Order: sequence, then structure tokens, then C-alpha cells
Amino acid sequence: MAIETIKWENGKVKLIDQTKLPLSLEYIICSDVKTLWQAIKMLKVRGAPAIGIAAAFGVVLGIRNSKAKTFTQFEKDLSRVIKYLASSRPTAVNLFWALERMKKVALSHSSHSISRIKKLLYQESVKILSEDKNICRAMGHYGAGLIKDNDRVLTICNAGALATGDFGTALGVFYQAKTEGKKFKVYSSETRPLLQGARLTTWELLQEGIDVTLICDNMAASLMEKGLIGKVFVGADRIAANGDTANKIGTYSLAVLAHYHKIPFYVVAPKSSFDLKIKSGRDIPIEERSEDEVVEIYGKRIAPIGVKVYNPAFDVTPHGLISSIITEKGVVKPVYKTNIRKMLGA
Repeated sequence: MAIETIKWENGKVKLIDQTKLPLSLEYIICSDVKTLWQAIKMLKVRGAPAIGIAAAFGVVLGIRNSKAKTFTQFEKDLSRVIKYLASSRPTAVNLFWALERMKKVALSHSSHSISRIKKLLYQESVKILSEDKNICRAMGHYGAGLIKDNDRVLTICNAGALATGDFGTALGVFYQAKTEGKKFKVYSSETRPLLQGARLTTWELLQEGIDVTLICDNMAASLMEKGLIGKVFVGADRIAANGDTANKIGTYSLAVLAHYHKIPFYVVAPKSSFDLKIKSGRDIPIEERSEDEVVEIYGKRIAPIGVKVYNPAFDVTPHGLISSIITEKGVVKPVYKTNIRKMLGA
């Protein structure tokens, strides 16, 4: 994608407001940590890698006006900012990974001047963005090898340029396959309740001239039964040590359907999406969001007042339903704890 989802510009963070897509391409300029926190919380910036990048930039925004004279005082300010950013969303581990990385930079340079530590934190945030670009390309390279001419593939939510600093995870596979001259067709699941597939994935793929067809979430089984889906590619927000994977709600359903129809099911995610401290998917925290996302579409109510609503943002796909996990280090297959640790060098 030629459009940058997130970048540091003139001392501020510039983000595409993804709640406005596809009807208009608008940007948010975050000059303070509160504005950035709200952008993450309200899904103006979303996608696990992009959230991690935003969090790193958020640390820089949050501490740059610190008046601390000693490292002890500065560490208190830093911890306050990190705790605040960590409260924005609970499931995507990239958020916490980036915050921990920023914290380690400060702690490992505690003997330096405060102004020097601030500069090092800024440099680390830019480095996280730069690294993500290379990671996306590496995942795309490994994943594109699984795409053949005339393939018909299915994806859910948005795991593309809008969710990362560059090519994307699952969609990055498609972009690389197109670069290699392969001809294939993509089906995009709409992804209720916030329609990230309908609004964002289709917009991205059309921008790149990739053949994409939008389907309702409940059409996937029918397409699989008709032989119209040959492979499924999805992203991930957190992967447990055993390979159980949390991703946008509805991913588990697709994995079960793919397993029944004997269709390969691939997860594409960077090393930073793995949480090896969590043994299985049962321990992954699942974010529950506002009922308004379900009972309303663009502010128009579609359900009766007073109805109860259950709105988890994610579900967990057991590792036994995953054919392979594609990372920047290579492809994990079969998916189980030993293979994961070996691939990640853990």
C-alpha cells in the first residue's frame, strides 16, 4: 500500500482515521498521549502491529514534557504513561510488547541524562515502525509461496496495511503474491459488528487492483461447500505458547468450517504477536466492547431498545485447527509448542 497508516511527522503522530473509511480518507493528528489513547480505544487506529507502533509513539508523546530531574522521578512519569496506554485495549499483545520494549530502553540507560533518554525513546519508537515494515515484507514472502495461480482465498477482518506499518500480515501475503505475478481471487468476509472486512479490506485490495469479492459472514460455509474457497488466511492479535490464536470474532467459526471442508487455514502474524507466557488460548484476555457496536450501524439503531447484547471483540482458534502460522522467521508447521519456540528462537 502506498498510503501510510501511521507515522511520526513534525513532532506529532499522524494516523489514518479508520472509522471514516471507505467513504473518506481522513487523518488524525495526535499531539498528546490522551488523543492517541482515544484513537486506539475507538479503533481509529487498529490492528495488532499498528497498535503496538501507536503505543510506542504514545510513550514519546506522554513523557516528552516530563519535568523530572532524576531518573527515579522520570521512571514514575514513564510508568504512569505506560500504564495509561496499556489500559486502552486488552487483547492485542503487540500493545504490551511495544510498551515493555520502550520501558527496557529507559531502564537500560538510567545513567544517562533525562534529555538523552527521551531521545533514545523517540529513536526506539521509529525503529519499531521501521522493523515492522521489514517484518511485513518477510511474512509476505513466506506466505506468498502458499498462493498458487487461480487460487480462491478467504480472509476476515482487516490484516493489511491499515493494521500494520507497511504491507500487512494476511493481506501482505496477497500483495506479495500479486507482485510475483500470481492470479488469484480473494473473498472478504464483512466482519460484523464493525465491518472491517467490508470497509477496510475491500478498500485496500481495490486500491491495489486485487480481485476481491465481499461476502456476508454467514456465507462462508456455502462458498466452501461449493468449492469456491481453497485457502483461508487470517491475522492474529495474540498467540499462546501452544499456538492457540486470538483474532477477530468469527475467525474460530471459519477455522471450524475450513477443517470440516478440508481447507488449509493459515494464520499470519509477527513474532511480537506471540505471548509465550500464556500456555493456551483459555488464558488470553478477550475484550468486550460497547453494545452500541451491535445495535447500531453508523448511528442508526437496528435492534429493539432494551435487548441484551453480548459483544466480544475476539475469539480463540485452537491450534489443532491451524494448518500453519506464517511469521517473519518462517512457517510453523505443524502448530504446537515445541515448533513455535524453535521457530522464534525462544
